[in-house]
Amino acid sequence: MKKIALLIVFMITLAACSGNINLTAVNLMAGIEKNDIAPIAINDLQESSADKVKNIADFSVDILKKIVESENTLISPLSIVSALAMTANGAEKETLSQMEEFFGSDIDDLNEFLYTYKFYLPTADKYKVSLANSIWLKDTESLTVEKEFLQTNNDYYDAEVYKAPFDESTKNDINAWVNRKTDGQIQKLLEERPPENSVMYLINALAFDAEWLNIYKDTAVREGEFTAQDGSKKTVDFMHSTEYVYIELPNAIGFSKPYADYRYFFVALLPDEGLEILDFINSIDGKTLINAVKNKSDDIVYVSMPKFTFEYGKELSETLMELGITDAFDENLADFSSLGHLREGNIFINRVIHKTKIEVNERGTKAGAVTAVDMASGSAPLTEPKKVDLDRPFFFMIMDSEFNMPFFMGVLNDIT
Repeated sequence: MKKIALLIVFMITLAACSGNINLTAVNLMAGIEKNDIAPIAINDLQESSADKVKNIADFSVDILKKIVESENTLISPLSIVSALAMTANGAEKETLSQMEEFFGSDIDDLNEFLYTYKFYLPTADKYKVSLANSIWLKDTESLTVEKEFLQTNNDYYDAEVYKAPFDESTKNDINAWVNRKTDGQIQKLLEERPPENSVMYLINALAFDAEWLNIYKDTAVREGEFTAQDGSKKTVDFMHSTEYVYIELPNAIGFSKPYADYRYFFVALLPDEGLEILDFINSIDGKTLINAVKNKSDDIVYVSMPKFTFEYGKELSETLMELGITDAFDENLADFSSLGHLREGNIFINRVIHKTKIEVNERGTKAGAVTAVDMASGSAPLTEPKKVDLDRPFFFMIMDSEFNMPFFMGVLNDIT
């Protein structure tokens, strides 16, 4: 049987998204109207979101446990679940069952949750989160794609759908789409034309850009020493601030630092001295993380955090198979019959590519708590201030303040 590949690509970066792109590929959704789907009311969404968010955090920590080594690592739980959910809309029987088990949710509920969640992602001048999805189909008469699959992904994920010859022009179109949707942060996804056996690309782009609530002044940035995972020591710029949210686990301490208007926030967790970062990650799960954030205390925290920038890329198919999604990657067992059919063979997932980029500096990616004025105007604190110096490998997340959804999870092992 001829191997037919279905490529899922997760493209994410911390940047702003832009508008339209001139492509040579044929836009199959031109003139097709989206079905009118009413989002869930925010109060109802808050009640139903807790389990969904914990499940997403849970499988994300499981992924980290499989892939974290000595390098810096960054994944996006929101991007991963969005792209896999789009794909699951074409799955049937055991293939779908395994994917739903991974999600901890049936696909209809997950579609509705993710669709509604987008409506409550706040955007303003100083912070922006945007999601973009596209599906690229090979222009061949032997491929039949189910209209319901395309319609569902357009309705719930606003997916753009393109038909293309999967030649050099398709490589250029996909790279142009990625470049625009990541505001030039990731300029090239494909180095070569699509492989001969590829028939579909599903691409998710998550773009995030935010200022700190209090931008660091020059006097708050000073050189310090960071000890990398391999024991080497480097002199880097540290940003110093006073925060007002303290987080504690049995084997780690940390803090939460908000973005402008407190709509998003950055969480950092520093494992206990002598505890390797991988051992720390192996000791937690998604529920532990979410509960730790929810059970935070309003203590004063003196924080020093290094400026850092890094890119990360990982092919996740083996990891996802180890976590239970096996049939989808098997050329004989995969059942994507609700997605479409190909005369030459069965459609299955060949690769899952995940790419990320992050930059944390004086201006952004998160905002510091501004409760300082109120607290400073009263009496002295009842407890001794805490101190968290991120001068060695640490775990971090970017989350929204309404639902505690983790957009990003990462580990900083070194600063280059």
